[in-house]
Amino acid sequence: MSQASAIRDSQERNTRLENMCWRIWNLTRKKKQLEGEEAQRVVKRHREREKARREVTVDMSDLSDGEKIDVVGDLSAHGDSVRGRMSRVSSVDTMANWANQYMEKKLYIVLISLHGLIRGENMELGRDSDTGGQVKYVVELARALGMMPGVYRVDLLTRQVSAPDVDWTYGEPTEMINLTDSLDVMHEVRESGGAYIIRIPFGQKDKYIPKELLWPHIPEFVDGALSHIVQMSKVLGEQTGSGQPLWPVVIHGHYADAGESAALLSGALNVPMVLTGHSLGRDKLEQLLKQGRQPKEEINATYKIMRRIEAEELSLDVSEMIITSTRQEIEEQWNLYDGFDPKLERKLRARIKRNVSCCGRFMPRAMVIPPGMEFHHIIPHEGDMDGEAEGNEHNVESADPPIWLEIMRFFTNPHKPMILALARPDPKKNLITLVKAFGECRQLRELANLTLVMGNRDVIDEMSSTNSSVLVSIIKLIDKYDLYGQVAYPKHHKQSDVPEIYRLAAKSKGVFINPAFIEPFGLTLIEAAAHGLPMVATKNGGPVDIHRALDNGLLVDPHDQHSVADALLKLVADKQLWARCRDNGLRNIHRFSWPEHCKTYLARVMSCKQRQPRWKRNEDECSDSEPDSPGDSLTDIKDLSLSLKLSLDGEKNEKSGTSVTALDFVENASKKKSQLDNMVSTLPISRSMEKAEQSKFQLSRRRKLIVIAADCDTPAALADVTKTIIESVKKDKSASSFGFILSTALTITEVQSFLELSKFKPHDFDAYICNSGGEVYYPCLNSEEKSPGPSFSVDSDYQSHIDYRWGGEDLRKTIIRWADNLNDKVPPVKEVRRLLRIQALRCHAIYCQSGSMLNVVPVLASRSQALRYMFIRWGINLSNLVVFAGESGDTDYELLVGGVHKTVVLKGICSDASKVHSNRNYPLEHVLPTMNSNIVECGNCSQEDISIALNSLGFSKE
Repeated sequence: MSQASAIRDSQERNTRLENMCWRIWNLTRKKKQLEGEEAQRVVKRHREREKARREVTVDMSDLSDGEKIDVVGDLSAHGDSVRGRMSRVSSVDTMANWANQYMEKKLYIVLISLHGLIRGENMELGRDSDTGGQVKYVVELARALGMMPGVYRVDLLTRQVSAPDVDWTYGEPTEMINLTDSLDVMHEVRESGGAYIIRIPFGQKDKYIPKELLWPHIPEFVDGALSHIVQMSKVLGEQTGSGQPLWPVVIHGHYADAGESAALLSGALNVPMVLTGHSLGRDKLEQLLKQGRQPKEEINATYKIMRRIEAEELSLDVSEMIITSTRQEIEEQWNLYDGFDPKLERKLRARIKRNVSCCGRFMPRAMVIPPGMEFHHIIPHEGDMDGEAEGNEHNVESADPPIWLEIMRFFTNPHKPMILALARPDPKKNLITLVKAFGECRQLRELANLTLVMGNRDVIDEMSSTNSSVLVSIIKLIDKYDLYGQVAYPKHHKQSDVPEIYRLAAKSKGVFINPAFIEPFGLTLIEAAAHGLPMVATKNGGPVDIHRALDNGLLVDPHDQHSVADALLKLVADKQLWARCRDNGLRNIHRFSWPEHCKTYLARVMSCKQRQPRWKRNEDECSDSEPDSPGDSLTDIKDLSLSLKLSLDGEKNEKSGTSVTALDFVENASKKKSQLDNMVSTLPISRSMEKAEQSKFQLSRRRKLIVIAADCDTPAALADVTKTIIESVKKDKSASSFGFILSTALTITEVQSFLELSKFKPHDFDAYICNSGGEVYYPCLNSEEKSPGPSFSVDSDYQSHIDYRWGGEDLRKTIIRWADNLNDKVPPVKEVRRLLRIQALRCHAIYCQSGSMLNVVPVLASRSQALRYMFIRWGINLSNLVVFAGESGDTDYELLVGGVHKTVVLKGICSDASKVHSNRNYPLEHVLPTMNSNIVECGNCSQEDISIALNSLGFSKE
């Protein structure tokens, strides 16, 4: 019996071992497969980028020899050295002289930071992964800019949160950021001046939303922010006495979600945009793929990483500048993007300096401007623990800040030097390696204590799974190495306690350490240096630049715990080295002051080409003796858009019965001007903006506007849908105050045919948004009558508004070359956009009519942006719009669903377009809002169902 049991146990053990071997073999094979796929992807990306550079060089065939190679003496890809190009603000006199240049500027600056919890005082840093260093950075930047000469007002726009699990202060619409007197150089006190936090409500009003889930609500924020900026610009214009709105001199987006928002606001307002981003999406994706823990699909589902990457690419399309904290961000993070190539950026900038055409190409300029810090309140500690303990032994509680007592209660010997780490318990912060290094180095344990300030917590089980896992691992290591009495890990601290924590570490002659695997910048290193703390920091990322500037510590490999322990032991044991590092940090810390940062920032911003909303006044138009001919008007319009008929998945074109090839497009492009001349003879269009000005009254007097943006497969289907919607609306007794806007991918020529097919007249619509937002037209007043006059007036101001970065003929050549290389199968839109970005051509590529047509329009143009333009231009109320869209549509469909306007989704409309969206970088559900009271579905496109939908939105009620 016992023998049989032993045999059975042996067999079970062998089976378990065999299964375990198989699992290990499968995991190893999967890891090698992922590594192979990653290597292939990197090689493919490198080849595509090199091919794009060659094509760009061929297109810009007049490049000089000096531009074709990397010129040592040329400006670097990361911008000019701050110290080399601009003198440091070293005295009040220097600052005063510099201030005189900007005193009369009256600048209005808009900063945007959406995720996390932002307030001016008592910031809850470390509350979660979204409320970290970026919150402190943007608030202090706003405060510092608000105190600079010539800056009239700074608005930091963020999300209004009125959730029960957050403090009530985050629900306040406006908060003035208290200013300090350290930067107060000829500062003017005025009404509405200074720096403010403006909280815009968007998304679920009673819920705190993490950044991964904010994407569907971005359009709503943009509409709310646009309304605030327009109103504030008028107020500031009245206060400054200019008589004209004081438009922002720059819109600055911080991180991906705010970057996309800034891009849309910049396009709507036509003002320059600046971008800041740390821990970028592509960099995060690369790191996660290298770890091999999750496939790309799971990573995308968790972090919405592909949506984040697309937002960063769009931000690059629109930005004038990228502001980075370190060179590492440029070379190792931004360099991963299709829309940014340091080598190509350098070549294009060299051409601009020589006044040579860039052939329609543009690359934003990257600038290294390290974040600043407030130093006025910091007094470096000169004493030591032993010397002061004797004098205060009878009054310790009254002399020491409460946070000191909270930390020192952990220690058996609180007088030993303190090794301080200040970071949330996130795996990438690498605190586990730090604890292992401390625990396994006996000499270090004997000489020093370890303090880990890891944010705030109440119960470990209530923390996020990632953070709680790290914290539990740290506690287990403390127990493993028996570090009780040597390691402090307080549960709570206030933001105002952080300077006191630095002071305590400096008082003990301790060391500050940042052991992160990679640190985008390292603001805590600067804070520690300002308090007289030497540093040990990761050699990956921003600390390299900080160490070069301060020379106040040692850099280590964060993966090597022995290297970490040796560096800490060296600084703690060698008092002369400790004193030298401390003195170097205090002597050089001025390089990271806020005055220096803001001086450089404003100089760079003012160097951007200034743009703002512009349009002719009536009196200017009346003075035009010879208005442009309709032919000139139409030529200008068509040069701002490209259309290409395609065959999706090798299907036949319905009209011709044959597949459309690139040759057709080349031939069409070569005959463009003659075709336009023929079109002018049959399509009456007026360029006179007097007609458009008259349309203003037509639009502004409408109580509500109906925007028909259903992307139908055929003109006949669009005609049926349009008729049904208009008839449903006109049943209402107050329908006389309703207006209609047709928003479509069709050209104005095709719209004319559509109107004739549907038996509509031009004046049945108040405006026409054509060619996927590339053109805006209005019906002429005489279009009601049968007269020879023009039927449409083009909004030429809109054309000049969206002309920004339009590649023109060079873009056309690239599209032709791409189309000529097509086989039967048309690539997904993400590949088209990628092609254009790596060529440094900035535009929007949109598949229309279920993928049978490609529209390429300026980067600032889209159907949703055209509506925002009308809000600024004519004053239409976006909240009084209802947009009719299908359940799917063109690849710009997502931009129309969401915002402050109302949306009716027509089920069953343009259902064939779903195959176009299946080839996107990210699924539509990542961007389409759900549970939104402004969006209703209409089961059938019938008059009854449409009326019910409008009633539910309150659009048929006075």
